[in-house]
Parts: sequence; structure tokens; C-alpha cells
Amino acid sequence: MPLLLASTSIYRREQLARLGLPFDTARPETDETPHPGEAPAALAARLAVAKAAAVAALHPQAWVIGSDQVAEFDGRPIGKPGDRAGALAQLTAMSGREVRFLTGLCVLRHGQAPLTALDTTVVRFRELGAEEIARYVDAEQPYDCAGSFKSEGLGISLFEAIESRDPTALIGLPLIATARLLREAGYRLP
Repeated sequence: MPLLLASTSIYRREQLARLGLPFDTARPETDETPHPGEAPAALAARLAVAKAAAVAALHPQAWVIGSDQVAEFDGRPIGKPGDRAGALAQLTAMSGREVRFLTGLCVLRHGQAPLTALDTTVVRFRELGAEEIARYVDAEQPYDCAGSFKSEGLGISLFEAIESRDPTALIGLPLIATARLLREAGYRLP
């Protein structure tokens, strides 16, 4: 059964490779604009399904994995910082606070009901000084990461704690749920 990852993210590609299944990637053409009043969890879930469905429509014989992560701070979604100034501002605002990362997941084959999951990971930032924030941002340049950090790298030093059922979810693809949904779709995993 062909398997496609509806993402061009190198982080998600590296994660999915850990499961040892052959797969290809495809860019999902999906509008990621939140709907008015849409809660971050609903946005993550909706976009995961939309990404999988967009790719599945072009590849009807394949199973497609779609995933989307939304960071929620003070009840609002926050995106990728895009540049140094944005990363500094995000980390300064989150110092000593909690951020929820909601990761929607969908495994879908065209014409079949989607298999879905939603993971919530809570990150507690320690109190961060301006100099250490700048040192971190300059060292890792996390401009393409929601929340302005890479937990799989030096970003782990910014935290007081991480609460999660799946430590891989924070990187962008919850592998525990992915493996479960792929088994439901008929893939053989250990």
C-alpha cells in the first residue's frame, strides 16, 4: 500500500522514517487560515484532515498522513516567528509561562473515513533573561518553529517541564498515535 506524508517538513519526514515504512512526501495545497473564532485544537484537527484529503484526492490509491500543529498561548494560536525579532518576542512573552501545543493527525485514503487523533503537549518555560534568549535564538535560529524553539536541540534548555503522552508530538508528528492509526489502516508495525 503506497504511503504518503502530506508535508514538506524535514522534521516530520525524519520522524516518520523512524517507523521503518517506505513512504513519499507530497506538498498539500491547503489554506491554513484560521476560521473566525476557531479554537486552536479545532484548527489543528481541521488542518490535519484538510492536508491529508488534499493529497489523497491526487493519489487515490495511497494512504496519506496529514498533521498540523498549533501552539496556543493565552488562549490564542501563535505561529512561527519568521525572523530573529519574532523569535525574541515570542520567547520573551512565554518566559515563566505555559504554552500548549496541539497536534492534529489524520490517516486517510480517498473515499474512506479519516482516522484521526489529537495530541496535547504542555511546555512550561522557565524564567528566561533577555541575554539567554538572545544566545539561544542566535545559536539555533528557530524561525520556522512555532514557539521559537527546537525541543530536540538546544531548546530543551529553555524549559522547566514538558507534559506529554507522546514526546515526539512536540516535534510535529505524534509517532505513538501515527503508529496506532497506521495499524488501523492495515500496516504492519511491531
